[in-house]
Amino acid sequence: MFFEGAEKKLEIRLTSNMASLRQREYGFWSTLVACANAEILSTIRNPACDAYLLSESSLFVWDDKILLLTCGNSTLVEAAYHFIHAVGVEHIAALCYQRKNEYQAQLQSTHFADDIAKLRTLIPGKAFRVGHLDSHHHYLFCTDNLFCTDGQPMSSTYDTCLELMMYHIRGELADYLKLPTQTEQGIYQRLGLQRLFPDFQFDMHCFQPAGFSLNGIRGADYVTLHITPSIGPGDNSYVSFETNLDLAVYPYPLVAQMIKLFMPSSWDLIRFNQPLMTAGFPEHVCLAHGSIVTEHGCQIDFNHYQQLQTEELLPVFL
Repeated sequence: MFFEGAEKKLEIRLTSNMASLRQREYGFWSTLVACANAEILSTIRNPACDAYLLSESSLFVWDDKILLLTCGNSTLVEAAYHFIHAVGVEHIAALCYQRKNEYQAQLQSTHFADDIAKLRTLIPGKAFRVGHLDSHHHYLFCTDNLFCTDGQPMSSTYDTCLELMMYHIRGELADYLKLPTQTEQGIYQRLGLQRLFPDFQFDMHCFQPAGFSLNGIRGADYVTLHITPSIGPGDNSYVSFETNLDLAVYPYPLVAQMIKLFMPSSWDLIRFNQPLMTAGFPEHVCLAHGSIVTEHGCQIDFNHYQQLQTEELLPVFL
């Protein structure tokens, strides 16, 4: 059985004259995620953010912004199209749409070029790729420098984000994730989340026959973790971790801790206005890196790492 773990990501910020997105009814959000071929499983809330755990990843809603992540064979661009029509393109202050290369792209209903062609019928923007085509790579589409209602350019200094994508996980935790006896609490305890995020409210779900998703919120801060263990021939295991925490001041080395827990053969870091912090990484080599500054002034950095330890590969019989 194969499941595409790689996420598609949509982030949209509205202009300042719009009513809070959190005032919209539950039906609006269930319809939105249905456009991406997903459904809402559960919800947690605090005074600053609503977090929806989905059948395919996560949705976070703030007063003026949404973040929607979907995996599998989802059609995230349809959700983007629906949202823009619902709120009006004139109220979109900034939009970023992102896709990672898939393990089995032929199973997807669209490709990045198709998605961007559809988005560009509604809103202007620039598309680019980071990473080599013959290795891990990511596609991004960011809107041009749109203006808020006060005539000033939209500032991205408020937004920070770090995405960690881990491939071919190993070790005790990876073995546990393949067991039919795994539980949500078992995974939660092995991840040490109570220690790493002591003030966060969590929502989590175990999928059958394998897979795990988690959302965590604290005020406007969020973390989200999605695990796709390898459950078929070959090693297609994939884990993603994302947060908007300022890691330069956070008391725990979150990225290093995640790499220590999952022991991936390789991993990618994409940082949006975030510093590079590699303390605590295992012995590794940085195979590639690059950066770009968007018209909104957002600094996007990409790094692709590989452990120095040689990985033994076995043939996969098809």
